[in-house]
Amino acid sequence: MLAVALLSGAGMISLLSSQREMLYKQISWFGISILVALILAVLDLRSFFSHKAILRWLYLFICGLLGFAYLFAPSIKGNRSWIFLGSFQIQPSEFAKVILILILAYFFSKAHIGIGRWSIVLKSFLYFVPLGLLIAALPDMGSAMVLFCLWFGLVLVSGMPIKKIIISFLIGLVALVVVWVFILKPYQKDRVMGAIFPERDPMGVNYHVIQSKIAIGSGGIFGKGFGQGTQIQLGFLPEAQTDFIFAAIAEEGGFLAILLLVGSFGWMVIRILKIGIMIDGNIYKYICLGTAILFIVQFVFNIGSNIGLIPVIGVTLPFVSYGGSSLLANMLLIGIIQSAWIRRS
Repeated sequence: MLAVALLSGAGMISLLSSQREMLYKQISWFGISILVALILAVLDLRSFFSHKAILRWLYLFICGLLGFAYLFAPSIKGNRSWIFLGSFQIQPSEFAKVILILILAYFFSKAHIGIGRWSIVLKSFLYFVPLGLLIAALPDMGSAMVLFCLWFGLVLVSGMPIKKIIISFLIGLVALVVVWVFILKPYQKDRVMGAIFPERDPMGVNYHVIQSKIAIGSGGIFGKGFGQGTQIQLGFLPEAQTDFIFAAIAEEGGFLAILLLVGSFGWMVIRILKIGIMIDGNIYKYICLGTAILFIVQFVFNIGSNIGLIPVIGVTLPFVSYGGSSLLANMLLIGIIQSAWIRRS
């Protein structure tokens, strides 16, 4: 929990520097999320995970929320990802990541012995498909890609034979071609091409990444100081509280702040994996593995887009980026893992 506090604190300090109105909302969400995590940690959830029907109903409920968002949510920058509840916004795609981890953990804990069979792999993939398609339709390709990586990562750690991993990888390449030709919109293709050719269209598709690189590079070792980042304070760095908060922290906090952030993140992931090794029950082990995979994938996608190695796909930095739904969803997983750790043999 200390690593989580450090990561969340880094994000809040960045918000204090640039967007104090957002900071107050984030503090509210942090309080709610901590309370939920503590309640889950106190509860004995072993009986909950023994009922597949409950997980299925939760899965269908999240699918319903995504469908509702697609049909009725207001379009914000061409995206229907948020459901408004008064002054709060709920992003169902963040909770889709949680339910996919839980239901795949249950599935693989029961079927991991037969993971070498294509039928088992296909059944696990079918849990991803409805969530992935609904999220992609919003459109939120970043979250859809995170879900796919989450599924694929769990398949890999479940003991799938190397031969079938290679075949699956080749099938994935074919699927990428299909996605490129028939699914991706022109602006999404531009982002991919922008990552491949970083000098292309500096005032258009690559503007965000160029400004991010300037912010990161100008921070140096010690940073420009709290509230002194020109890229942030003058508005040159877009989405400095969400997609590009890593660059915002690097500009004002410098390399030392980034070192602390990356170290805290690594400590958290290693701790989750150690818990997964030490606790009893395959389902909890898979939950720990799925949570670690989820955090690592989002970490790589977010920072990769900040430094121009990956197209900008709108993936948050876990516990750091502004966003109540993301914070609450991540804390749900932490609370479940803490519950398992408390009740270890």
